[in-house]
Amino acid sequence: MKTSSVQLSVIVPSYNEEKNTAPFYKQLTKELTRERGLTYELIYINDGSSDGTVEEIRKLAKKDPRVRLVSFSRHFGKETATTAGIHVARGKAIVMIDADGQHPPQLIHDFLKKWRGGAKVIIGVRKANQKEGLVKRYGSKIFYSLFNTTSGTSLTPGATDFRLIDQDVQKEFKRLTERNRITRGLIDWVGFDKDIIEFVANPRMHGKASYNVSMLIQLFTNSFISLSLAPLYLLSIIGSIFTFIAFLFGIFVIVEQLIMGDPMHLKVTGTGMLGILLVFLVGIVLSSQGIIALYISRIHTETQNRPLYIIDETKSILPK
Repeated sequence: MKTSSVQLSVIVPSYNEEKNTAPFYKQLTKELTRERGLTYELIYINDGSSDGTVEEIRKLAKKDPRVRLVSFSRHFGKETATTAGIHVARGKAIVMIDADGQHPPQLIHDFLKKWRGGAKVIIGVRKANQKEGLVKRYGSKIFYSLFNTTSGTSLTPGATDFRLIDQDVQKEFKRLTERNRITRGLIDWVGFDKDIIEFVANPRMHGKASYNVSMLIQLFTNSFISLSLAPLYLLSIIGSIFTFIAFLFGIFVIVEQLIMGDPMHLKVTGTGMLGILLVFLVGIVLSSQGIIALYISRIHTETQNRPLYIIDETKSILPK
């Protein structure tokens, strides 16, 4: 298939999705064939799977020449896998969709309709998620609320990686070089005309979600560190507040103890007052060091200039 003839690229990041690969492929291609005259390619990104995911994808590629495979040399993470898919996509429009069936493939028709109407970015916004845990549900709400309040980049609440981007957006996205990245945040940062499509996420076909709480926390941290300077500003505000409180407390003790003769019988000694102030100051210093360490670690990672990912050419299936 020539590059110029590809209208739609569908990126499917896959990590240990052996049982989901074949049934999801059937669902996906069934919907895509409903678009008459649509030429498309399916780009599977094997993110270092330890099961038979690669073998399942290669079976599909033998039967369907539209299937492409980018296989990583190890596990690099979903954000990097999605990035790799965007890098190699040849379509005029690019859709990102999960391999576990939670993102409804039938909505791709709506994505394409809005894209043909002029939108450069169409975002799948999750209204609800069947069998969604409380931590993930409310954690997501808190994240979007905090991020949009403190960051110069606005993220759509409930936004997912299930989205369509235009070739123009892809061109600008490929210029971004962050290692610790949140793909949806970078796409929103690039700009262009946006639209949304709300959906209710399906339950996984098979297996358990690979995104656990620790990964969500890491994604949360990467989002703030890479797209917001608010934590640094927040520290100065916290430091100012504690300094002001300590000042007021010091004035109160001086007046109550020394000037008024301790009418409240607090009996606060100088050592006690000093201890409280030290606790305040040590807390500020430790918090500051922790936040600054996060930013320094990101600077260290960026200056190493390592590649975002490494492709195992022997397992991959890419056009020459």
